Amino acid sequence: MPILSGLDRLLDDAGRVKGRRYALLCQQASLSLRGVHAHLALDAVQPAVMLLGPEHGFYGVEQDMVASADEPDPWTGRPVVSLYGGDVGSLQPRPGVFEGCDLVVIDLQDVGARYYTFAATAVWAAEAALAAGCEVWILDRPNPLGGLEVEGNLLDLDFTSFVGAFRMPQRHGLTMAELLLLEGRRRGWDRGALTVFEVEGWRRRQAWREIGWPWTAPSPNMPTPETAHLYPGLCLFEATTISEGRGTTRPFQLLGVPGADAPALAGRCRERLAAAGLAGVSVVPAMFRPQFQKHAGAVCAGVELRLEDAGLLRPVRLGFELLLAFRDVLGADFGWRREPYEFVAETPAIDLLAGTDRFRTGLDGEDGIERWYASWEEDQREFRAECDSVLLYS
Repeated sequence: MPILSGLDRLLDDAGRVKGRRYALLCQQASLSLRGVHAHLALDAVQPAVMLLGPEHGFYGVEQDMVASADEPDPWTGRPVVSLYGGDVGSLQPRPGVFEGCDLVVIDLQDVGARYYTFAATAVWAAEAALAAGCEVWILDRPNPLGGLEVEGNLLDLDFTSFVGAFRMPQRHGLTMAELLLLEGRRRGWDRGALTVFEVEGWRRRQAWREIGWPWTAPSPNMPTPETAHLYPGLCLFEATTISEGRGTTRPFQLLGVPGADAPALAGRCRERLAAAGLAGVSVVPAMFRPQFQKHAGAVCAGVELRLEDAGLLRPVRLGFELLLAFRDVLGADFGWRREPYEFVAETPAIDLLAGTDRFRTGLDGEDGIERWYASWEEDQREFRAECDSVLLYS
């Protein structure tokens, strides 16, 4: 039997949406098993009042941190409201946006990492919808990394941002619906405020390649499931002046800067990963030329990460160890991002992604970082205990 998404299950009971004045929050990976986009499949039953798009836009065409505009949908003519504009206020639905609606439907494919902004958009849209007196339906989808593993430190709420909106580890192990249920409980939403259309047939142990679905990139730099597996660690390089492979066909697999010693970087990366007992990837020297973003047009020297066994991968620790390896080799040429990051200028981007300043401030003494690593176990235990009552899948 095929695994059915929440969208497929709603389409099997499509009469429930007939006559409803609903808004639909989705994007290009919101596809049915037959490959029909959610807004077209539902439009055939009951046209939406409006469509809403997260970061990267409703069609997933914008790069990270590029604003999307409100515009009509060229296929249906429905208005598309952007939830990622030019300022921090655009990240939440504007007052009155849900006037004329009695229902908000959310169908967003998450990738299982705290930094991925669709979760914040979904929670904030749900909260605004409930405040406006609308019902909220969540059409769930599998976590591409599987739902068993949790890794990293709990977010310190002093470092809350769009890339760290909720107190959870970097790899959280939840589906979008489970995440909404957890955050709704924290926020005191009424029990039963959310209606969840669960995924049928998915088990927590199943990562994407075991599901049997084709992969549709939920954002421009998430081209494969393998990228998603590496992302909880490799996203940390967004906080540096090192290219994380954006502008190439292998984002979050290529890391480098112009003029570096690629073999030396690869060797130091291997040494640090071996010392930390990290497996599941191999590291090879690489040269690449990004076509946009960091070092656009320049040849970068660095490394390529090759995913060999996702089941052995500990991507969060991997990312921090790779940062340390690049810092070891580049020395004074290693740099942190200085530009504002997701509308935040006063807090270093690495602190926003780490969810704390303990990594950055511990760099001058290796023991400080090791103590911080050791604290993850308790954070992970606390998070698992909190999540037990919202888990939907065996």
